[in-house]
Amino acid sequence: MRFILEHSDAALTSHSGLALIGLLVEKTQLRARLNQTVVPACPNPDISHADVVVSYLGLLAQGKSDFEDIEPFRHDEFFAQALGCEHVPSAPTMRQRFDGAPHAEWETIIREEVARLLRRAKAPLTPSHSKLLPLDVDVSPFDNSDSKKEGVEITYKKVMGYAPLFCYLGHEGYLIDLELRKGSAHSQKGTEAVLKRALLAARQVIGTKHLRILLRQDAGNDDIDNIKTCLELNDKKDGATIEWLIKRNLRKETLEKWHALALEHGTLEQPRTGKKVWHGSIAVEREGVARPLRIVFRVVERTSSPMGQLFLEPTLEVDTYWTSLRHDAKTVIALYHEHGTMEQFHSEIKDELDLERLPSGKFATNSFVLHLGMLAYNMLRVLGQESLKVKEQPLRKVVKRRRVRTVIQNLITLAARVVKHARAYKLVFGHHSPWYDIYRFVYCAFST
Repeated sequence: MRFILEHSDAALTSHSGLALIGLLVEKTQLRARLNQTVVPACPNPDISHADVVVSYLGLLAQGKSDFEDIEPFRHDEFFAQALGCEHVPSAPTMRQRFDGAPHAEWETIIREEVARLLRRAKAPLTPSHSKLLPLDVDVSPFDNSDSKKEGVEITYKKVMGYAPLFCYLGHEGYLIDLELRKGSAHSQKGTEAVLKRALLAARQVIGTKHLRILLRQDAGNDDIDNIKTCLELNDKKDGATIEWLIKRNLRKETLEKWHALALEHGTLEQPRTGKKVWHGSIAVEREGVARPLRIVFRVVERTSSPMGQLFLEPTLEVDTYWTSLRHDAKTVIALYHEHGTMEQFHSEIKDELDLERLPSGKFATNSFVLHLGMLAYNMLRVLGQESLKVKEQPLRKVVKRRRVRTVIQNLITLAARVVKHARAYKLVFGHHSPWYDIYRFVYCAFST
């Protein structure tokens, strides 16, 4: 079949979901706070700081991160109206404003407004076992190979790039803090300061809910300073209790030593012939900590393969964890294994928001861009979780968390006709638009 192509005078938009982003921006004080700051290189801007930043936020909400992506929207009336912008900047203006911005001040504003957004939007928080709300902290390398950007160095994944640190809250994976780091930076370097910020932000988001925060980190963050930070905040009693679950780095400890401890303190299981598993815990003293710290362990001894082949010598496998939890060893280890879910959150930021290859050659600008990505990511996450409250869903698959890509594809880039009538604007959706009911539900939820 051949189609006849025509050019219409009707105002159409392929990104009606930006109206939802505009509603969430209104739940923050982002505009007022940005416009109160001073950019030395632009003391009297023709386009406000808020318009520049929110315009870029509109790009990120569509999965676009390059400054040049703003050009098609400069004369898009709906784009500006949906985001509440008086003017949409050009790509050079946006780049120059970001380069000259007071990055530390703007990043602080973004972090604080993320916590405000999650509180005011009443973002659902799903705990784990026994009202434990996970706070997962980890590094995820960004591959920026074949570039000469400032800070791009060899990462532990053996690629040239950055090594940012991310802090996710709850099973939904809200990103409440981050730090962009040079590629060669060690996982623990500077983590204590970020961790303290993230724990305080988590307490703000939780508010009066009767939940405990469960900090989870892998062996790259096996440092007593992280535990001391948790103890220090707990002593102040300014909010939710903080528990920790950190995988240990065995360093110079031998497998044979832990095998002997397992025989003495562990509980033996034999899931098959040729395999023995011990679970248990011990208490140890650490310098600078007033009370003994608990170590949960899992030791596996194999004398044959699952196919029955005998080994010449038994093989040992040891996993140990620092924890403040009093649960049994199996439950503690199961809680740690949930930590792996954050790899999905990493992929959404890297691929679905298109932020792995950051757009600027300047490290400070890329750091601010990543902070804006944190705000965009949380907005999309909030929209996705709110959309799940609708009983009738277009997709048959039942999910507990809607991916960022799904939100972008089905809510943000939902086509509509823009109609101006009687000094009011309307979005008119197609008769067979399967996501209209969900869009309407979410819009009404955040417009009050």
